[in-house]
Amino acid sequence: MKMTVYTQNQEILAGTTMKDSEQLENNNMALHACESTDHVIRNRKRLASFLQYSLADFVFANQTHSANFHCVTVNDRGKGADKQETAIADTDALYTFEPNIVLCSLTADCVPVLFYSDDCPLVGVIHSGWQGTAKEITLKLFRHLQQVEHCDLRQVHVQIGVALSQEKFEVDEDVYKKFYDLGYADEWMEYNQTTNKYHIDNQLTVKKQCELAGIPSSNITIDRTCTFQSADGFSYREDKKAGRHLSFIRRTT
Repeated sequence: MKMTVYTQNQEILAGTTMKDSEQLENNNMALHACESTDHVIRNRKRLASFLQYSLADFVFANQTHSANFHCVTVNDRGKGADKQETAIADTDALYTFEPNIVLCSLTADCVPVLFYSDDCPLVGVIHSGWQGTAKEITLKLFRHLQQVEHCDLRQVHVQIGVALSQEKFEVDEDVYKKFYDLGYADEWMEYNQTTNKYHIDNQLTVKKQCELAGIPSSNITIDRTCTFQSADGFSYREDKKAGRHLSFIRRTT
């Protein structure tokens, strides 16, 4: 199974699955965008076996491009793992302080964000498509973690995963205006006079949101693999029937 492992140590394992022609449906991990749910469940079970966990330890959200987040507890274990209807409703970010739960985010161009803390058992995932970025889901979640959960964001490490590149993220003025109105994304937007389109770097905008929340820039890493340009990427923009990457993180203690 093709995957990119971002963090692997005694406590944390975080990474993302990649497109793989040798697997069912090219290693598609999404129950909501598949030819066969059985294929996806088999792919997920293969991932679970690699992680040395059961699929019942996985937690998925029903992602809706919202700015909603959910604190996962042991009672959520297994939600969305083998049935889409049991996924945590209307939620695009998950975090937990519980060990041995695999938090999951599904993407095919959108920005996946994986994070963990050095000084508390916090781990989490964020799904930030352009709508989530415009709604500042990442900034809102980290401010919540700081103000409500009393996490020290200076101790948080962030991995921004594979996503659509600025070159391929072509939008009209309505989307450009939403990013412009953020007040801090101008640096990562370009206008193409030939096509009358704008090009936005969603990954760097999300990175800026992490920094605005108080996470040190030195604690943030970006995988610049473009889901559209890479043969190992699922891209909804390229193919509306594309499968999905599964970004995952878990802590053992």
